[in-house]
Amino acid sequence: MIFGLQAYLSLAAILFCTGVYGVLVHRNAVGVLVSVELMANAVNLNLVAFSRHAEGVGGQVFALIAMALTVVEVVVALAIVVLLYRTTKDIALDGAREMKG
Repeated sequence: MIFGLQAYLSLAAILFCTGVYGVLVHRNAVGVLVSVELMANAVNLNLVAFSRHAEGVGGQVFALIAMALTVVEVVVALAIVVLLYRTTKDIALDGAREMKG
């Protein structure tokens, strides 16, 4: 391993904090989706780093499954964003709040 476990965990923490900041700051639905994806990638980096540190493949397999689930999540979320755009002609999240019944 080129870098130690601490370096990978630090990078994952920075990515996750950046994603949390993006979720809290963005008013745009696409920006929030990108930030959530960044947070999911940070979690996957943790899984792979711990898997390499323990010299097993369990974490890597779990990371692949998590990536597949993240892709499904993004597809559903983008479908919701398209529906939001069709009804409000805007992708701001305030429009989604107004659509509640």
